[in-house]
Amino acid sequence: MVDSGGGQILSLLTLRQTNQTQVTEFFLLGLADDPYTQKLLFVLFLAVYLVTVLGNLLLMSLVQIDSRLHTPMYFFLCNLSLADLCFSTNIVPQALVHLLSRKKAISFMRCAAQLLLFLIFGGTQCALLAVMSYDRYVAICSPLHYSNVMTWRVCVQLATGSWTSGILVSIVDSTFTLRLPYRGSNNIAHFFCEAPALLVLASTDPHTSEMAIFLMGVVILFIPVSLILVSYGNIIVTVIRMKSASGRLKAFSTCGSHLIVVILFYGSAIITYMTPKSSKEQEKLVSVFYAVVTPMLNPLIYSLRNKDVKGALRKVATRKFPCRLGINH
Repeated sequence: MVDSGGGQILSLLTLRQTNQTQVTEFFLLGLADDPYTQKLLFVLFLAVYLVTVLGNLLLMSLVQIDSRLHTPMYFFLCNLSLADLCFSTNIVPQALVHLLSRKKAISFMRCAAQLLLFLIFGGTQCALLAVMSYDRYVAICSPLHYSNVMTWRVCVQLATGSWTSGILVSIVDSTFTLRLPYRGSNNIAHFFCEAPALLVLASTDPHTSEMAIFLMGVVILFIPVSLILVSYGNIIVTVIRMKSASGRLKAFSTCGSHLIVVILFYGSAIITYMTPKSSKEQEKLVSVFYAVVTPMLNPLIYSLRNKDVKGALRKVATRKFPCRLGINH
């Protein structure tokens, strides 16, 4: 199914290349016209991207190195970090180049590829966050059955399903976006190729494509959010009933990190894809938040609020720099 969908997209792109009346490249107008503002944004984006790469790579490395982190929760967290890393790398490096260049051009093929990858990694993140909420639900509400429910086979199946759902959503949204003719303006009022910004430039009525993307948004945004709300509703009831104050604190601390990530990512994505159209400047600012900032925040939130991750980091640092830490063997 995935192969046939991908072939359909490639055939659409090939047809556009052979038709000289179609747009062959786009110009990304970016976030600002002022040179000083562009340089400032370059520094900020570069700093955020470096923290994103280092943070997610460090988190994935710690999970691989420390056997105490070989649990379902950290397995899903590794998948989320991988999706975050790919998500950010698909967008930020090109944005950095365009912030320093006068001609902010991108070919139709590259724009299509960026759109396809953006939707794959974004859709995968949506599904993974829902899976992680289910994992926390089982761990807190049915702790005695956790090991029987969240087996490694189930974890692999859930992770595979998350990536597959991202691919399927991407194929549908990309196909409905790229099938439209683009013969007029090729100036995208955005800093990367995103479906809503592209549909505005279509030469025909994009209503059908907009409806298809909206329906896929319901599938990949509202359904996971509903599952998350149900999971955390049950978690809150269970935690309140706990007699141990330390147990309640630990449960709320563990789930708090996940809820912060969910609110940040889903909130901004729903504003872009599931609400009435707002101003272009507002849309770009919201996109900056979930496409650039959120991938950086995820590893920081999970690391700073998680004793296991901080313990693994101290353990690795002790092995690498025992003298500097004042540890004698």
